[in-house]
Amino acid sequence: MRVEIWSDIACPWCYIGKARFTKGLAEFAHRDEVEVVFRSFELDPGGAKGVTAPVVEMLAKKYGRTLDEARGMEEHVAASARAEGLTYRTEGRDHGNTFDIHRLLHLAAARGRQEELLDLAYRANFAEERSVFDPEVLIALAVEAGLDEAEARAVLADDSAYADEVRADEREAAELGANAVPFFVLDRRYGISGGQPAEVFTRALEQAWAGREVEEPAAAAEACEPDGACAVPQA
Repeated sequence: MRVEIWSDIACPWCYIGKARFTKGLAEFAHRDEVEVVFRSFELDPGGAKGVTAPVVEMLAKKYGRTLDEARGMEEHVAASARAEGLTYRTEGRDHGNTFDIHRLLHLAAARGRQEELLDLAYRANFAEERSVFDPEVLIALAVEAGLDEAEARAVLADDSAYADEVRADEREAAELGANAVPFFVLDRRYGISGGQPAEVFTRALEQAWAGREVEEPAAAAEACEPDGACAVPQA
């Protein structure tokens, strides 16, 4: 069985949703026969390369909140992350265009190191004081994931490298009706949107494996939309 996951490094619910999916997969009896592939989805595809803004300030502007209210919103998301055993910094993070990150993730996929780089990028963005929008940080993460430094630098230096692959993923997401991420597709037959609880993923995997139609989750789960808006509690 193949599971494809459309996500973006800038999406907190993708970070949380991946952790929940991993827990759900661990409870699936046939987990060793599941291939997981990560697909590209940009929350801010129109953002200028190299231009960033503090996340708290971005949230305040997007939702018309004060900075203190935006910090409260981040704390609510952080609580969900910490409940999954994840570290989540609510201050000092940047928001920006993630196209280069996705291009490097396609290089990593070609070299069999995609999930390693994805996990490192999530950790850098949400848990550490390292900006994934800094090219040197991206190179360091690529090397940590086991990629060749010179090859990673060459990809970042060439804006066309793996650009078609990123755009192809995004077109597929649109064709599949994915209007928010994370978005999970099981064997190209069933789609699940949002950072659902781990048990929802386990049940969906079991139903798909048995050839039954996957039931829709009882409630919508938190997700991030293409304009960069993420589901956040109204603090």
